[in-house]
Amino acid sequence: MSAGNSSQNVEMLSREQLLNLFSRFSFLISLPDVKKRIVDAVRDKQEAVAVTTAIQEEILHEMGIDPRVGIGCLGKVNTVYENDMELMLKFYQFVAKEEMAIDEAELDPDEFAQKINAQQAFQNQQLETLKNMRKYSREDQSAILDYLRKQLEGANFDPNASSILTPHQLQEIVRSSN
Repeated sequence: MSAGNSSQNVEMLSREQLLNLFSRFSFLISLPDVKKRIVDAVRDKQEAVAVTTAIQEEILHEMGIDPRVGIGCLGKVNTVYENDMELMLKFYQFVAKEEMAIDEAELDPDEFAQKINAQQAFQNQQLETLKNMRKYSREDQSAILDYLRKQLEGANFDPNASSILTPHQLQEIVRSSN
């Protein structure tokens, strides 16, 4: 279940390979010349996502992995590693950093700043929800997370679907699950 070099038949990248990809990508897209590469592509009417994908392919090639196979594996991370919370967190950070790099290239500075501020406010609200969840037992926390998962699945994982719950909503979920 791991990938070594491009000549191997690969089902899925190993945990270590994925973490290496995520880390290297995060580092590269923070560099000014890489940010400029993405902005220049947008100015040339290219898709920013094509550039970020090309960067990922370059990293995979450096790792000795067939880029097409490696990119294909990214679409399977959610199912193959769904029980690895640390890897899933790193994966979602990877996706968020890619989206951020694309937004930074595509939006004007004011729009980008507004988006960053809105995301920060949303993350603060999520943090409050998590802090409130900690007051409950593990079983109740699982019920709350299951509720959120069903809510997000029902919204087809729409990023606008809320993962923010008030203390009262948390109490109602726990009460209805018991």
